[in-house]
Amino acid sequence: MKVLWFLPTHGDSRYLGTARGARAATFDYFKQVAIAADSLGYEGVLLPTGRSCEDSWILASSLIDATRRLKFLVALRPGLMQPSQTARMAATLDRLSGGRLLVNLVTGGDPEELEGDGLFLSHRDRYALSREFLTIWREILARSHDGEAFDFAGEHLRVEGAKALYPPISRPYPPLFFGGSSPEAHDLAAEQVDTYLTWGEPPEAVAQKIADVRARAAAVGRQLRFGIRLHVIVRETEEEAWRAASELVSHLDEEIVAAAQRKFAAMDSVGQRRMAQLHGGRFNKHDVRQGLEIAPNLWAGVGLVRGGAGTALVGNPEQVAARIEQYAQLGLEYFILSGYPHLEEAHRFAELVFPLLPLAHREAAERVLTGPFGEIVANTFVPSSAAQAATKGGTQGANLSAS
Repeated sequence: MKVLWFLPTHGDSRYLGTARGARAATFDYFKQVAIAADSLGYEGVLLPTGRSCEDSWILASSLIDATRRLKFLVALRPGLMQPSQTARMAATLDRLSGGRLLVNLVTGGDPEELEGDGLFLSHRDRYALSREFLTIWREILARSHDGEAFDFAGEHLRVEGAKALYPPISRPYPPLFFGGSSPEAHDLAAEQVDTYLTWGEPPEAVAQKIADVRARAAAVGRQLRFGIRLHVIVRETEEEAWRAASELVSHLDEEIVAAAQRKFAAMDSVGQRRMAQLHGGRFNKHDVRQGLEIAPNLWAGVGLVRGGAGTALVGNPEQVAARIEQYAQLGLEYFILSGYPHLEEAHRFAELVFPLLPLAHREAAERVLTGPFGEIVANTFVPSSAAQAATKGGTQGANLSAS
């Protein structure tokens, strides 16, 4: 199991839909979140893309020297740049980071935003463009290890003698991630990418999507890995967790929710429509679980005003870990998580849930988190480490052992 965190390049806050409790999107803050994720043992961080975000490629590059093991899942949007240029960018970032680049393909689902960026294509044509884009991008990088050039002529893109003189460290190219819910998206994933990502739908719906993508990939002789994008609200007790969920949306009102939902409805993203259908715009400030807990511990409240990933796992550490394990049993390997605010919640999730999960980075995390743990008591007694407490069954971090 590989757990990644989210870098909030569109800003961060303690409350959704309001400037109260908000934090500025600054380099210092991004660096704090990245360093926290790196030192806590997260596999990597997801850097989003779009006009509401700082540029993902520039920011990832700026964080290379501030981190050691952390991988960067960097968003890539076909149609805004040429595949040959982005191939060279990917090779450079992968080389300079020591092979820590992951690439997340984003076709886009907001026609207004896309037109503002100069892309006037239908949903279907964007996927056709993305298929050609990835064909060129992959071949340039794969052939760069042998110094070969590549020719391609498609409906939207054409190159002759395309090459990258500096190959990436990752072979044949940095791993490709992608998420989409339409038939065109599933076909693209099956044919071109390495890991298919889904947003946090109920387990039954996720299982159906995985089965469909897996079957399409098998039909073209390929196998994929799978992952999920979720928010998390974890606290020591279930009651505290739901209270935190309520506080997160405590400054929303029906007007804000309605305005956000009108905007999302104008998008042509099938995945965004599926997110909206999970909650239907329902919002009861006095009972945030009503109509929004769409599966055990799966809450659709974030999607009331946030586009993209709109669901959160809410509960105590054992409940959240159990739901993650439930998704893992469906075949999911990557878990890309986030919480508000992202700096504190990166620590909270790692401290409360990491000890309960079979993490690929467990050994690395434990090497980083060496004792003493917590404040030494009376200049003599050292509190038990989180790992020791977990092995004793439960959160017994208050137990003391003589130094």
